[in-house]
Amino acid sequence: MTTTFLYKSDPVRGRIWAEVFRQQAPEIDFRIWPDMGDDPAGVRFLAAWTPPDDIATRFPQLQVLFSSGAGVDQFDMSALPPALPVVRMVEPGIVQGMVEYVTHAVLDLHRDRPAYRRQQQAAEWKPLPVKMARERRVGVLGLGSLGQAVLGSLTSLGFDCAGWSRSRHAVDGVQCFAGADELPAFLARTDILICLLPLTDATRSFLDARLFAQLPAGAALVHVGRGPQLVDADLLAALDEGRLSEAMLDVTEPEPLPAGHPFWSHPRIQLTPHIASMTQPVSAAEAVIGNLRRFAAGQPMTGLVDRARGY
Repeated sequence: MTTTFLYKSDPVRGRIWAEVFRQQAPEIDFRIWPDMGDDPAGVRFLAAWTPPDDIATRFPQLQVLFSSGAGVDQFDMSALPPALPVVRMVEPGIVQGMVEYVTHAVLDLHRDRPAYRRQQQAAEWKPLPVKMARERRVGVLGLGSLGQAVLGSLTSLGFDCAGWSRSRHAVDGVQCFAGADELPAFLARTDILICLLPLTDATRSFLDARLFAQLPAGAALVHVGRGPQLVDADLLAALDEGRLSEAMLDVTEPEPLPAGHPFWSHPRIQLTPHIASMTQPVSAAEAVIGNLRRFAAGQPMTGLVDRARGY
């Protein structure tokens, strides 16, 4: 019986996936939405950013749902069959892109580049004191594959690094904190805070006034998690009061921001349009093929989501 794999995401990337599947998994009937082949009910595997409605009745033989991106918060888990495995994207391109973006952001903040950009606009020549990386305390919220890769880059540059997550982790060269009880101590020692948390009910509005108040005065924020994790008004107040010195935001709620939103013009906010990390189509397709082979062999798939945790 032919195995049908349906791709429902960016069709330009989908054509690259199709070529990778043709070369590396020719036994699979790869289809790009809305082409579902002669027997749509026979679709066994689906990769999507947002799956079609009525997935259970539309695809009764579906065995695995793959996210075409690193997150799964865009899925309505309650609308999916309870036993359906959901797999988030884990591939080298996502990791490398995030490492590059966050490392650049931390170095930008560490060497006072936002302040120098403002000085340039004011035609002001004013050297600022230079700190060594070992004197700058960086903290990463979220110790999954992205968080650990980012910390590996930052520790190699000499930064004093810590990480926080809901469950206990151990990362070489990094002071690790876990759980709600240890969050205040983590925040208190963090000069540059990086948010790499997944979006769950527990992390929605996580970056709020109460959290900002526990950071050292003048701390900076690099937000590369998800837009709904940030309380916009609380960030603006923290920046205007001097509680925070700078914010670099790659994610917002909504996306794109509407015209006139205060983030566009705030002098201490830098915005990028959710480009910190993107899946690379060739390595993404190869990662999915690898997971298909693990699934066929009865082995654990990389990126399998724990529905109870939401990631």
